[in-house]
Amino acid sequence: MQGNPVFMQRAIALATENVTSGRGGPFGAVIVRGDEIVASGANLVTSTNDPTAHGEITAIRNACAALGSFELYGCQIYSSCEPCPMCLAAIYWARLEAIFYGCCAADAAAAGFDDAFLYGEMKFPIDKRKIPAVNLLPGEAISAFDAWRAQFDRIDY
Repeated sequence: MQGNPVFMQRAIALATENVTSGRGGPFGAVIVRGDEIVASGANLVTSTNDPTAHGEITAIRNACAALGSFELYGCQIYSSCEPCPMCLAAIYWARLEAIFYGCCAADAAAAGFDDAFLYGEMKFPIDKRKIPAVNLLPGEAISAFDAWRAQFDRIDY
């Protein structure tokens, strides 16, 4: 699969504009379907006090709103940088069909954005991770999944 340099240039421009405007970090993304940009987004973590407001996430949110769907089948994402673990998961959840990225994770690390810690944490068993995670009330919590399975008109995703 071959990407379109014009869309990557737009993602890079968004990232650069985001920094020079003072809105956030050096990350931008566009969601494309066919030959058209459906939506774009830039990193708004510091300007919105939202640690999930990465460029790819804001682009996905904007594209889903524009298309009126939580799935982005038939769309691709162009990101100024290789997606972090959170953004990669969101890309899979959104069902995007391809990822095109400019800088790689090592480039981000060299600029002070080191996601290597997160990649490492995911490889550890739950009880060996830095932030403790405790399984609490699983017998009660399963009732939500029981309700989901019993819901005849649910929308699977």
